[in-house]
Amino acid sequence: MKTAVVVFPGSNCDRDMAVALGQVTGRPAAMVWHKDTALPEGLDLVAIPGGFSFGDYLRVGAIAAQSPIMRAVSDFAARGGHVLGICNGWQVLIETGLLPGALMRNATLKFVCRDVLLRPGPHPVLAGLPASLRIPVAHHDGCFVADEATLDGLEDAGRIAFHYVDADGRPSAAANPNGALRNIAGVLSDNGRVLGMMPHPERLSDAALGGTDGRLILDRLVATMAAAA
Repeated sequence: MKTAVVVFPGSNCDRDMAVALGQVTGRPAAMVWHKDTALPEGLDLVAIPGGFSFGDYLRVGAIAAQSPIMRAVSDFAARGGHVLGICNGWQVLIETGLLPGALMRNATLKFVCRDVLLRPGPHPVLAGLPASLRIPVAHHDGCFVADEATLDGLEDAGRIAFHYVDADGRPSAAANPNGALRNIAGVLSDNGRVLGMMPHPERLSDAALGGTDGRLILDRLVATMAAAA
């Protein structure tokens, strides 16, 4: 598997993502600068990492979405390429139009940094994952919102990738770190090849980091790509 990580001014999880992808695929991830106009040839996955691209000015992800490289990422996705956006990366993918909805200020109006529990959705892309995963979050604008028709459509199509849940596996207000509608922590595109999620799997992808639940998610994505190749 050949992967790449896009880097913007203000990205702060790009190296973490590159290391995690390298561990999963067995080969180094390419680092792609936001002013580049083309992606490396032969890519299987493009990752948009977390951080504060362009200082979150105007609106989170809005300036990064206008970077030259995002036109190439959009074209890559249109050709059926796999794209993963984590935290700020999800914000960028929404602003680029690759995923629906919007990500607003946390309901508490405070930055949140803690572990959360996630329940994977029923989409085949996520098949085989445990019923509950512990993954860290670290964000200020992670409240996913959309109109009721969009939310219903995502649920009906199995495109809600992850829900925030409590220890019993149930969505609840106490388990929701940001007030996201319907406890949504991540969504998939129509074809299941673009995934945006607020929690950071790359931050819990090695036992030395305190757990490997994040590695399970990345392993599953790579397995999906291998099956589709």
